[in-house]
Amino acid sequence: MENNTAKAGNLGDKTRSDCEVTIELTKSNGIEIDLKSKVDVLYGNSIIKLINNVLAHFEIKNAKITMIDKGALPFVLAARLEAAITQILSTKNEFLFDIIEQNKTISEKNRFRFSRLYLPGNTPSMMLNAGVHNPNGIILDLEDAVAPDKKHEARYIVRNALRSVNFYGAERMVRINQGKLGIEDLDFIVPHNVNLILIPKCENASEIIKIDEKIAEISKQKSINYPIWYMPIIESALGVENAFEIAKSSPNVCSMAIGLEDFTADLGVRRTNEAAESFYARTRIVNACKAAGIQPIDSVFSDISDMEALATNVKTSKSLGFEGMGCIHPRQIPVIMQNFAPEQIEIEKAQKILRAFNEAKAKGLGVVSLGTKMIDAPVVKRAETTINLAVKLGIIDENWLAN
Repeated sequence: MENNTAKAGNLGDKTRSDCEVTIELTKSNGIEIDLKSKVDVLYGNSIIKLINNVLAHFEIKNAKITMIDKGALPFVLAARLEAAITQILSTKNEFLFDIIEQNKTISEKNRFRFSRLYLPGNTPSMMLNAGVHNPNGIILDLEDAVAPDKKHEARYIVRNALRSVNFYGAERMVRINQGKLGIEDLDFIVPHNVNLILIPKCENASEIIKIDEKIAEISKQKSINYPIWYMPIIESALGVENAFEIAKSSPNVCSMAIGLEDFTADLGVRRTNEAAESFYARTRIVNACKAAGIQPIDSVFSDISDMEALATNVKTSKSLGFEGMGCIHPRQIPVIMQNFAPEQIEIEKAQKILRAFNEAKAKGLGVVSLGTKMIDAPVVKRAETTINLAVKLGIIDENWLAN
């Protein structure tokens, strides 16, 4: 395209909740808008008004806009137009919607992260109702799920989604790109109430330190004072060997995941459901995380049709010490949640421990025992974690101790 013309968006027979926009800067004739929309009768005037508002924001007075709309919401329409504009204009301006109240929440470092659902960062239709599936986290992916020539415009979709899409309480996560591209991604997500950043193919602590420095710079510029957590993803043999160093690299590292597709490729072996080929790496990651006091998170399970194999995989993952895993399809979420949930025998044991602890505390005893066994602080803490999880998942009532 000529340098005064640019295009952004998705268009195809199966495209929905998206649009394609072309902008051509002209020397005269003002603003010309050619809109073809499936919702023209109801929302045509509103779409044209939005287009004019975006153009005015970027001080564009002469341009021809062609938009083919497939039912896109305003945050998508604006993101596509801005992505096209910034291909031909150098500007620091941003056209931003107000952040919805639901997306002003902050995230706790130790919150439950059993399930996290990956969503392609350049496919807004998949974002709109993702939260209704109740994953612990929603990952807006700027890395592997986005084609190289679409990464620029995906940043605007992800930025606007962080401000405008209700994820129904799921932790708002973004997976950035590797290296320099990932550092540049931070400008599009850090100021917009992201809760957690996934750092792909992490191999050493220096990568985390660079992200720390960039976020500190952005936070100072934008007066940001909310916590942003990190989840490095270990996807190579070198990353596995440096796992503890990475886990301890920043107080903002809350968890660390392993990515088995890339890891097995790095080893030169085939990934299997039994996962014997990655046993060492997975246990190494768990051990590094536990030693550093953060959450170990397992890889995604790539066969979305085999729920039985997924359930088996989750049980194995839990037995190794993992505290969550990724999802690539919503149907995987309940299987993961159910099998990471504490079993009845675990709950009953935890209840006995906490009852004994509370009774000893009420009597002013410095020593707590259950039967012939002494109960120390780590055992009590583990029991509390089990009970808190059981309550959060609705397995037991929050007032169980009074019953």
